[in-house]
Amino acid sequence: MTTQELYEFIDRHDHAVLASVTPLHTPEAALVGIAVTPELELVFDTSKNSRKYPNIRQNDQVALVIGWVNETTVQYEGEVWEPSAEMVGRYKDVYFAKFPNGRKRESWPDIAYLVVTPKWIRYSDFNHDPAQIVELRLGK
Repeated sequence: MTTQELYEFIDRHDHAVLASVTPLHTPEAALVGIAVTPELELVFDTSKNSRKYPNIRQNDQVALVIGWVNETTVQYEGEVWEPSAEMVGRYKDVYFAKFPNGRKRESWPDIAYLVVTPKWIRYSDFNHDPAQIVELRLGK
């Protein structure tokens, strides 16, 4: 599996389950709409009043699951961050290309755009014998 093939798989999906850790060290999961960059970064928006936002501000390590149809999935672990005013435009472009209706939320006073940089990705396709399982370690 090439990086391009992995990008194409992720790009075919609109949503992922994001797992974060609360300030009390308990798990929290949320469904988020995702867009992906060619570098395999994930982009999503959220309200600063959501449960996930303070979680990731305190602990930037997250995990996501993408895909679940036909026994094919990506497990994704990475570091989430909020792009600066100078950088956010690039990520908004990626997000709005996938979710044009996201522009309606752009004017919300509490909206945040977040990026997840991958550290570890595991692609699993159980439609083969043996199953196709590919792991990538990225970044630091």
